[in-house]
Amino acid sequence: MKISSTLEKICADPDRYTFEVDSLGPCTIESPVSHHEFVDDGSRVLLTENVDVLDMLRARLGREPQFRRAGPRQRIFHDPSWSRAAILTAGGLCPGLNNVIKGLVEILSFDYGIKTIYGIRYGYAGLSPRFGYKPMMLDPEVVDTVHELGGTILGSSRGQQPTEEIVDTLVRMNINMLFCVGGDGSLRCAGEVAEECRRRGLSISVVGVPKTIDNDLQFVGRSFGFETAVAEATLVIRSAHTEAKGTFNGIGLVKLMGRDSGFITAYSAIANPVVNFCLIPEMDFAVDGPGGLLAALERRFASGKSHTVIVVAEGAGQGLIKSGGERRDASGNILKKDVGEFLRRRIEEHFKAKNTTATVKYFDPSYTIRSVPARGTDAIRCYMLARNAVHAAMSGYTNCVIGNEGESYTLVPIRLATIERQKVRLDSDLWRSVMDATGQEFYFNQAAGPQTPGGAMMAP
Repeated sequence: MKISSTLEKICADPDRYTFEVDSLGPCTIESPVSHHEFVDDGSRVLLTENVDVLDMLRARLGREPQFRRAGPRQRIFHDPSWSRAAILTAGGLCPGLNNVIKGLVEILSFDYGIKTIYGIRYGYAGLSPRFGYKPMMLDPEVVDTVHELGGTILGSSRGQQPTEEIVDTLVRMNINMLFCVGGDGSLRCAGEVAEECRRRGLSISVVGVPKTIDNDLQFVGRSFGFETAVAEATLVIRSAHTEAKGTFNGIGLVKLMGRDSGFITAYSAIANPVVNFCLIPEMDFAVDGPGGLLAALERRFASGKSHTVIVVAEGAGQGLIKSGGERRDASGNILKKDVGEFLRRRIEEHFKAKNTTATVKYFDPSYTIRSVPARGTDAIRCYMLARNAVHAAMSGYTNCVIGNEGESYTLVPIRLATIERQKVRLDSDLWRSVMDATGQEFYFNQAAGPQTPGGAMMAP
């Protein structure tokens, strides 16, 4: 059986990529948490329910890959009477950030009676004295209705600050629990802070809450904000479909989030299956030539269809865009070239050169989607991740992030969660579902191209 590249890396270096989380020491304090069923510290959750994968990993690792189950412990490490917590949000905006902040504050306050909770302003920059950002004081009253707002009341920023400065600030403020809400780069920074605390012999818990709208972290399940993003994207796709149908040979083109992983684009195409072409970073596709997108569009129109909807992830087709050099954001991420604008221009030029009527309506809703509040089960996930993060920190766990496996929440070492970006596998059932929902194979593949109406190969 073939396993993912991520699991191959773990099997190649199991001592580095351990499933066990770091702990500050034995828990000797009786927990003040009441009306809870405590989680036994030995309770574990299997990495996967796939028995074949488990058998293979057990044979190669010599043990079953398991994560420690998250939840309240009967005995805790940090004394609530003198504990001070800090919360920061880093990276791009994502639906649910305020829900997580609210959850962290309320569990710290109501379950453990923590009185001093700092809201660090503008990400890790707020822990560097060079910027002079004054922290907010948080309590249940301050966060009472913040879940109704998009964005983050704490502000955010990209880019890493010197780890030594961050730890110096934590020491100066007598903070013994730091909650970092962020994605790949932000969690790596949290891991470095935890390592520096360990080197100094400091009893500071550093716990992450996974925030990545692209859903590209490993072993944490579906990250918060993703479901809301898909729901919002389907509304935009509906508008693009309406616009496309409004003109002869109308083309609705929607660019969605997904720098390196196409999960939002793929799920959105299935959630609103009016999409005819779904283009993601994980797939290779051409624009020109008999197997390219332009030829596929021609085949769709030639089959009798009078409109088309295309959704493309922001990181797709980057090798096709030759203009402009490489640029990076403050976190070191490569800034993607505008594939949506590139495709709009190429499609319009192509049909104009053929003297064929075609109209492209281009939608780029990225920042609109990022800034809405979380809703439905997404908002619930935010709160559950937050409460389990607090329980983990109070129990002395550190250098970890909260994961979600089905109904269970887990403690995942940051090094595992950030080992590499999670990506859509083109041999997965997810991608097969996209192919079924869009029918794009019929148009891209000349040999299996669409037949006349009524033919067996007619695509959606």
